[in-house]
Order: sequence, then structure tokens, then C-alpha cells
Amino acid sequence: MTKKTVIAAVCAAAVIAAAGGYFLLNGNGNKNGTSPGGGMAGPGGAKSPGGMAQEASVTVVKAASPVTGNISLSTELTGTVEAADVVYVYAKAAGDVTAVHVKAGDIVTPGQVLCEIDTEQVDSARNSMESSQVNLAQAESNLSRMQVLYQGGDLSQQEYEQYTNAVKTARLQYESARMAYNRQVEYSTVTAPIGGRIETCDVEVYDRINQSEQLCVIAGEGESRITFFVTQRMRTNIREGDEVEIQKNGTVYKGNISEISSMVDTSSGLFKVKAEMENTEEIAIGSTVKLSLITARAENAMLVPVDAIYYSGGDGYVYLFQDGIARMAPVEVGLYDSEYAEILSGLNGEEQVISTWSSNLYEGAKIRLRGEEGTQESTVDGKRDKEGPKESVLTE
Repeated sequence: MTKKTVIAAVCAAAVIAAAGGYFLLNGNGNKNGTSPGGGMAGPGGAKSPGGMAQEASVTVVKAASPVTGNISLSTELTGTVEAADVVYVYAKAAGDVTAVHVKAGDIVTPGQVLCEIDTEQVDSARNSMESSQVNLAQAESNLSRMQVLYQGGDLSQQEYEQYTNAVKTARLQYESARMAYNRQVEYSTVTAPIGGRIETCDVEVYDRINQSEQLCVIAGEGESRITFFVTQRMRTNIREGDEVEIQKNGTVYKGNISEISSMVDTSSGLFKVKAEMENTEEIAIGSTVKLSLITARAENAMLVPVDAIYYSGGDGYVYLFQDGIARMAPVEVGLYDSEYAEILSGLNGEEQVISTWSSNLYEGAKIRLRGEEGTQESTVDGKRDKEGPKESVLTE
């Protein structure tokens, strides 16, 4: 084959390839790029029957105006069960324990003897009292004899007053000695200051007791209370009378806050709170329990469904329905739970907030309300969106 013949064959092949590509790009060979029905190609080359171009798909959403309601934040803590009235009984004088009349778990009445202590000072106090009593009797006898002389004029006024003062002094000494003796007797016989249950009794016969040493702990009869600690933020959102839910061994009890400390506890760095409990006889004093209480609340707040909230870089925003178009609106979010979120700013309450989460939502996206057929009527989803939510609780 000659060189000219090869060149001619290559040129012919190129012409055939170009013609084939033209036909592939233009369907059935129509020059103007029209469909068989004569319609113009739509976006992406999609064509509708009869030659009309198809419109891009429209996202169907639900929308509702913000509602007004209450939302709260619940926090779970641990607390310690205490008796409402707890008395710690201490030894008022040192000595040896000679008798113990109670044990842990016993129920006592006010004034009942708990234990006896030989304070080693009872005998000394008794001797002092008896000695002062003898001195008083002698002073009174002397005054009685001198009174006869004074009335007969054989004793001066000054001398008579000396005998009178001696009687007064002896009487004072006797009263003082008698009180000291009674006090020592009291110290040696330890009694219950209140009625209740003996929680602890750590003394036994023959024990050597020091002054101010703890002997017993008595829990008064009646309701128990819970002691727990909260942070500064929690303290600002709780108040006396707030309800507390207590759980122990699968049983739920109710209580109310009765006392909130205004000073920081030095050991924990938190604020001490007390709550009164009811019907807790089966819970032992000193037990640890779980409790739940509301530590943050918003009343008459503007609320939107929590699914309506989106975030970008930590900043919240929602999409609004405006004439079939989605519009972004930055918002400041407050408290929220599994259903609703509090809107602090960014909305005036009249907007239609899109509550349907969709990855197809973006600024300017075409949208249609669910249930909308050819009109711009908005359908609020459910009765709750009309009336507002019930109070919600979020566990921290």
C-alpha cells in the first residue's frame, strides 16, 4: 500500500468517528437537541412527557409558630438520711461506767436512765454539802442565843448583825454545796434528753469515760430528713418548699426542701440543703439515697420543637417558612429537653418555624407544607402545637 493510500484511509476513519459522535450526542440525530415530541431539554437533560421540563423536587415539611409554656431542668444527686431531731449525749464528768441500761435500737422516753458513771466526785460533793449544812445549823443556833441577849440590851447592834451575817453566809455555802452535789449525782446518772430511738451506744460497763466523750446518739421520733449539697448555680434556682423525689431500693418517696444554707460548706465547697421526708420508717438513719430535684426552670417561655434547632459552630439557628422558601434565622437557645427548646432571642413568636428535620433544608430551598395542595395554608402539627407544651423535665 502506498503512502497516499494510508493517509486517505485515516482521514476517512476520522470522518466516520465524528459523525457517530454527533449522532450519540443528539439522540436520534435531531440537530437542535429536541426530544422526539419536540420539547426542550430540562435541567440535567430530564424531559417531561409531551416535551415539558420537570421541576426540581420540593421538600415537604411541617411548620408551626412558637408556643408559650414552661420547661425545667432536673438534676440527680445523692443525699444522706438523718432524723429530724438528733441528740448526741456526752459525758459531763469523767469516771468509770458502772451500768449501761440501753443498746442500739432501743426506744427510750425523756428522762429514762441510759447509763451510770462513777464520777469519783459524788462522795466529795456529799461531804462538802454535809459539812456546810453543819456550819449552817451552828450559825443559826448562835444567832438564836444572841437574839435573847440583843433583846435584853446586853448585845450591841453591831455584834448582833455579825451573827446575822454569819447565818446568811453559812446558808449560801450550804446551797452552793447542795447544788454541786446534785450536779455530780446528775452527771453520774445519764438520762435521755428526748424520746426516740437509740442509734448508737458505744459504752460498756467498766469503760473509762472522759469528760465530753460521746455516749449515745438518739434519733427523735417522727419524720426524717435528707441532707445534700448543691452548686452555686443550683442554689440560685431552688427555694424552700420545692419538691424532692427520693429513691431507695426501688421505692420512690416524696420530700420538700426545708432549709438552704447561705454559706459554703468548708469540707465540700458546696451549699448544704435539707429536705423533710415522709413515711420513711423503713430507711435507716445514715443511709445514702438518690434524689432528683428541679434546679433550673423557665416559665412562660417561647418554645419551639427541639428538632427545629440546627447548630453551626456552636451557634443555633432555625429555618422559617416564607412563601414556599426556607429562610435561616439565628436564635439564642436556653433550656431544652427531648421535645422542646427555649428561645431566648431571634424570634418574635409570629414566624412559621419548620419543625421537620431534613438534610435538604438550606437558605433559599423550595419547600411545601405537609397537607398543602395548591394553597399557602399552613398546617400546625397536632393539638399540642396549638395549646403549647406541658411542663417538660430534662435530667442533667
